[in-house]
Amino acid sequence: MNRFVSNFTNRLDSKGRVSIPSTFRAVLARDGFEGLYVHPSLDATALDAGGNVLLNEIDAFLSTLSPYSDERDQLSTALFGTSEILKVDPEGRVILTESVKVHAGIADTVVFVGLGHKFQIWEPERFRAHLEEARAKVRDLKKVLGTRMLEPRMMQDIPPGGRGQ
Repeated sequence: MNRFVSNFTNRLDSKGRVSIPSTFRAVLARDGFEGLYVHPSLDATALDAGGNVLLNEIDAFLSTLSPYSDERDQLSTALFGTSEILKVDPEGRVILTESVKVHAGIADTVVFVGLGHKFQIWEPERFRAHLEEARAKVRDLKKVLGTRMLEPRMMQDIPPGGRGQ
């Protein structure tokens, strides 16, 4: 599989290292990225992480903006200017720097959350709250989409002249 899926909770050891889940390491190895690319998430108190696929996606997005635009400079600053490339040791561990831990509110435990093309690193309680909010939004979206999908079928079942009578 070439996607980051599932979620895993791991503790930082006494030296501040945390093990990247083996399934995530396998995706990174196939990706060919040396290390782990990490930046503060733009819209969550979490860290976005990945390898070449994530970097290529960022480059592709930035290339849609004018090279000298404020928007491109601002996004480049947010995505590259605050990013770090963490070294992965032979056991698959990384040391999270103080700046990334502060952004995500990480103390001694993290949750790795697969998002397909990238993964996020969360403080566990913040992830639980985020997951509950995401589930609620998905339930609401499902209701809206379900109604939209049902409407054309319902309209087909109404006999001609049968509306409003």
